[in-house]
Amino acid sequence: MKKVVKFGGSSLASAEQFSKVGDIIHADETRVYVVPSAPGKRDSNDTKVTDLLFKIYGLMKAGKPYMKVLEQIKLRYAQIIRGLGLKVSLAKEFDEIRKKLEKGAGEMYVISRGEYLNGKIMAAYLGYDFVDAANVIRFNDDETLDAEETYKLMKKHLDAHERAVIPGFYGSKKNGEVVTFSRGGSDITGSLVARAVKADIYENWTDVSGFMVADPRIVKGSQVIHTITYSELRELAYMGASVMHEDAIFPVSQVGIPINIRNTNEPEAEGTLIVERTSRISKYTITGIAGMKGFVSLSLEKDKMNTAVGFCRKALTAFEEYGISVEHMPSGIDTMSVIVRQKDFADKEQQVIARIEELCEPDHMDIESDIALIAVVGRGMKSTRGTAGRLFSALAHAHVNVKMIDQGSSELNIIIGVASVDFEEAIKAIYNIFVEARL
Repeated sequence: MKKVVKFGGSSLASAEQFSKVGDIIHADETRVYVVPSAPGKRDSNDTKVTDLLFKIYGLMKAGKPYMKVLEQIKLRYAQIIRGLGLKVSLAKEFDEIRKKLEKGAGEMYVISRGEYLNGKIMAAYLGYDFVDAANVIRFNDDETLDAEETYKLMKKHLDAHERAVIPGFYGSKKNGEVVTFSRGGSDITGSLVARAVKADIYENWTDVSGFMVADPRIVKGSQVIHTITYSELRELAYMGASVMHEDAIFPVSQVGIPINIRNTNEPEAEGTLIVERTSRISKYTITGIAGMKGFVSLSLEKDKMNTAVGFCRKALTAFEEYGISVEHMPSGIDTMSVIVRQKDFADKEQQVIARIEELCEPDHMDIESDIALIAVVGRGMKSTRGTAGRLFSALAHAHVNVKMIDQGSSELNIIIGVASVDFEEAIKAIYNIFVEARL
């Protein structure tokens, strides 16, 4: 058995949290490769180290002094080292960072140092080898990941280390220039390591005990999802459910390595197991509910639209020409609606409308904004009769008007559109009918 474990920023925000992490790792000798994030917030008034590094870069670019902020970061790490009783000095590392800042270091190098420094501390604390992510994660010149080269480099380097710490979030190009993933990218690092070393499981430790059926900020006491498939997770993550980075799924899902979301502060909790496929029956008909606000619906009407060859293509061309991604496209015999993100559409709406008029010559066009989309996802829906009926009955009982319905061909999800003001009530109503009614 071989496990890769990744710990998020909240899990490593202080010496006390580091100590919890150490206990977790030492409790299982199969946890051999560790991926740390940069220190997160210790409390609601605190600042993440990565945010401080962003601040340093901003000050540097503006030609303003940044040493006070750098001293803040030094203090954070010194407090962790002192609290752990380690005899470790980061003086050499901070001196190198300062020199590169003076030479105008790039943003990605600057913001990657949080993980790099935390990795140094973690390796010393655990007695593991330190492997710089810049040596094992390769990016192309256009800053996209070179996955195949990364797997080769990782295998070559990690085969030489029985136990190692690999900092999350960054890698490098062939010329040594540091490149980072998007925020939360340490999850991706863990996934890449798991794939490269053919781990049996990838444990992702954070500050929650797994994925919840619904956002706990909306539904108090939301139940934990014990097992979820990659497909279900993708659907929920796309609609805003986020416990880990969406791109962390692909490396491990391609080779069937499960991900286990665990809580550093409740290590006895089983968390959520994410798998490629499973025979386990869901406790509820649905697996999860997720949604987002901020969508616009542009509806077109034209008599005999169904006989107008190319009508839909022409309408979508208008959005493509202005670089706007289409989220959903429900349609009828003489109508079609195009759902797009409001932030993408707002500044280009008049150009898109004019282009649609030119290409499609619709009889009528209508725009409705402030729409929220809600995805109801579950592998159990396919084999359960009356799911849609229960869903819409619950919404009607809650006095929520459904503006759009879209069901995937896989029967894995149903997406509905509601007014943004009804968003929270809609999620509560769906949760109550499928979860509370079963408890």
